[in-house]
Amino acid sequence: MILKLIVVGVLGLLAGGVVNALADDLPQRLRPSLPHYPDHSRRPLAAWLGILAFVTGRRASSTGSRLSWRYPVTELGTAALMLLTVIVTENDPQVSNLQQIFYLIYMAIFALIAVIDIEHRLILFVVVIPSAAVALLDALLTPVNHKPDIGTALVGGLLGFGVFFVLYLGGILFSYGMAKMRGYELPEVAFGYGDVMLSTLCGLILGWQSMVIAMFVTVFLGALGAVIYLLVRGMAGRRYQMFTPLPYGPYILIGTLLLLLFSDGVRQFIWSVA
Repeated sequence: MILKLIVVGVLGLLAGGVVNALADDLPQRLRPSLPHYPDHSRRPLAAWLGILAFVTGRRASSTGSRLSWRYPVTELGTAALMLLTVIVTENDPQVSNLQQIFYLIYMAIFALIAVIDIEHRLILFVVVIPSAAVALLDALLTPVNHKPDIGTALVGGLLGFGVFFVLYLGGILFSYGMAKMRGYELPEVAFGYGDVMLSTLCGLILGWQSMVIAMFVTVFLGALGAVIYLLVRGMAGRRYQMFTPLPYGPYILIGTLLLLLFSDGVRQFIWSVA
């Protein structure tokens, strides 16, 4: 077990490095390339990982372009998610070795989507569509002891799409109404279509039964996150600007992660407080 955790931890750091590289290029509509500094100069091999770049003093390029703290944080965060996945599922009889591999892949996917959404408020089709193919492959190859099977996954995807598409349309109507009332258009709609595609992906991963609960968890976390955001801005002495858009993707991902790894515990908690 210890050896497995070491291997998974190293793989998690490497996966985090890949996440960083993709998060640099994909939002700019650039073809994925080797790790580089913000000025697009190549990073030496010893600085391909953000952690190594910081430790070895190669955080900045020759022109002074510096890597942000996002790089080591993403690598450590991805590794932590993968280690958590192994720890939680290692002794679960319903999670086969193949299923565990799919879970580890999901952790890297979640990290990539979260980083891009937080930095750019974008959820990219080029990430979601291949990820949906992975989820369908998971449902086809590992349906025996662990849900969802392919049918449950497809219904989950339709459920995620349908519910969040209604929210998306509501966001458009809200933005249109506010624009009419205030005399100018809002810079962003209240709920993006990328969130719709992300919820579709999460429905494919979870299946419809778990997706129902994940949506309730997501709404609760989104409301809690908004309250915390307001409190933090207030404590910092900065006023909240009305209609400031907040990335919703991370809340969808957290809700999905909780139902993926802690399904029984989440269900028991909800029933206990209901």
